[in-house]
Amino acid sequence: MTPPSRTLGIAFSDGDRTSRLAGAVVRDDGTLDGLGFETCTVGGTDATDAATALFDRLGREDVRHVAVAGVAPAWFNLLDLPRLHDAVDRPVYAVSYEESPGLEPALREAFDGEALARRLDVYRSLPLRVRVQPDESGETASESADSLFVRAVGIGADEAADAVRGLVREGFRRPEPLRIAAIAASAHREATAEE
Repeated sequence: MTPPSRTLGIAFSDGDRTSRLAGAVVRDDGTLDGLGFETCTVGGTDATDAATALFDRLGREDVRHVAVAGVAPAWFNLLDLPRLHDAVDRPVYAVSYEESPGLEPALREAFDGEALARRLDVYRSLPLRVRVQPDESGETASESADSLFVRAVGIGADEAADAVRGLVREGFRRPEPLRIAAIAASAHREATAEE
């Protein structure tokens, strides 16, 4: 599968109290085609709303897929992928870069009571993570492509993995929309640093 014609990549960069979201609309040839920003609360529960607002603010009907950098940005401000998918009416997938035993032990260590229960509900609603395998030729777009993982909603896991593989540019670890969004989110955080 070739990458979708345009993918919105959403990445986060945390400050002390506020996380800056950047959304990068990237064409299938890797060209940046739009950029937007939003904020959410570090340690809060508003990341999904912020990602939805970012998508809406961009107003890009030509975006075919939405890729997000992980599911627990901004100190466990969990992204509710099924709710985000329903809001944007596009396939949504979260990409991560490391093996993990899962977030439940860390959530239990950091939260209790209603705060824990709410996060566990969101976390348990997420689809399983699947490894993005190298392409059939045995070659990958980068040496780290075999350590990518994806959770997908509104698209099959295999199709999402194909899309992610197609978005990784030679010499880079991250899919291009997420790489650009991460750079933009960091720059936005630095430019709007909390005093």
